[in-house]
Amino acid sequence: MRIPLVDLAWQHQQIADQITAEMAQVMETTAFIQGPQVAEFEEAFAELCGVEHCVGVGSGTDAIELAVRALGLGRRDFVIVPANSFIASALGVLRAGANVRLVDCDPGTYLIDVEAVEAALGPEVKAVMPVHLFGQTAPVEELQEVIGEVPILEDAAQSQGALRRGRPAGSLGRIAATSFYPGKNIGAYGDAGAVLTDDAELAQMVRNLGNWGSPQKYYHPVVGFNSRLDTVQAVVLKAKLAHLADWNKQRRAAAELYDDLLRSVDGVTPPVVLPGNEHVWHLYVVRVPNRDQVMSSMHAAGIGVGIHYPIPMHLQGALSSLGHNEGHFPATEAAAREMLSLPMFPGITPEQQEAVVGVLGQAIGEG
Repeated sequence: MRIPLVDLAWQHQQIADQITAEMAQVMETTAFIQGPQVAEFEEAFAELCGVEHCVGVGSGTDAIELAVRALGLGRRDFVIVPANSFIASALGVLRAGANVRLVDCDPGTYLIDVEAVEAALGPEVKAVMPVHLFGQTAPVEELQEVIGEVPILEDAAQSQGALRRGRPAGSLGRIAATSFYPGKNIGAYGDAGAVLTDDAELAQMVRNLGNWGSPQKYYHPVVGFNSRLDTVQAVVLKAKLAHLADWNKQRRAAAELYDDLLRSVDGVTPPVVLPGNEHVWHLYVVRVPNRDQVMSSMHAAGIGVGIHYPIPMHLQGALSSLGHNEGHFPATEAAAREMLSLPMFPGITPEQQEAVVGVLGQAIGEG
C-alpha cells in the first residue's frame, strides 16, 4: 500500500464539477485579474477568520512582507520570529526591509517560546510574529502580556479554521498573514495568500502596496509591487472554503485515530495540543529516535512521511548574517533531528493510518 504525505487529488474530486463550471465563466468573461470571485472569496474568508478585512495576495511570503510594510517597519526595526518555522516567516520580514530576531520554540508544542520572546525584547522590537504551527495557534494572550503594546503579526499559514479559546486564527493579533499553497488546509492550484486585519487603514495599505502602490489605476503615491490574488485561484479557494469545516473535522478524526494507534508503539512522542486550542491538524508531527533511518525505511515501504523542518532556520545560509551557530536554539535543533510528519489529509482512511503506524513501529524496531 503506497500512501502519500498529502493527497490533493481526493480534494479536487470533491469540487471538480463546481470548478469546471466556474472556470468556464471566468474564461467567458476573461476577468482573470480582480474578477468578482476575488472579492467574494475575500469576504467569505474574512468572515471565517472573524475579521473585517481580507486582502488576497500572490503568496504567503508576499502576505508577510506586505503586512510588515503596512505596519510601517523599516531598516531600524526588528520583528521577533520563532526559529522553528519555514524560512518564509523570516524572509518576508527581510524582504520588507526590516530585521529578524529569532527565538527558540517550546520543546513540547514546538510553538514560539514566550519566555524567549520576553528575553529578546528591546526598544528596537516593533512586532512579534508567532507562527501557528502544524495546525494549532500560538499562545497569543501570554505573548501579549509580556510584549505590551508591541503588535502581534500572526503567521497563520498552517491554521485555517483553528481556534484559540474560541477565537479564530487570523483574528488574534493586529494583522495576520496566511498562505494558500496547495498543501494547506485550504489550498489553491498554485501560489496564493492573504492578509487579515480589523484595521481598515492597514487593509487599504496592503491592497495599495500589492497593486503597485496604487489605490486607482495610473495613480501611484507610494512604491509598491504586483501581488494580487488572481481570479482563477479565487474560484478554487471559494469552492474549497465551503468544505473546509468538514475537511478539518476529518483531519481531527484522523489525528484522534493516530493518537490511539500510537499508544502501542514504543519510542514515539505524539503531538501536544496546547490547552485552549482547537487544532486543525495541517500536519501530524511525531518525534522518533533515529529519525532519518526510520524515514528511509518508511519511504522504502511506500509511506510518504516528511520532515518539517530538517535544517533549522538559524542554520540556513540565507540567514547566516544573523550570526547564529549550532547550539543557539537547542529546542528547535532537537526537534529538527527527531520530528517526522505522518501522512495527514482529508480522505485518509483508517486502513491507511493503520498501515502507516504498522510500518512506523517496524521501522523503529529495526532502528
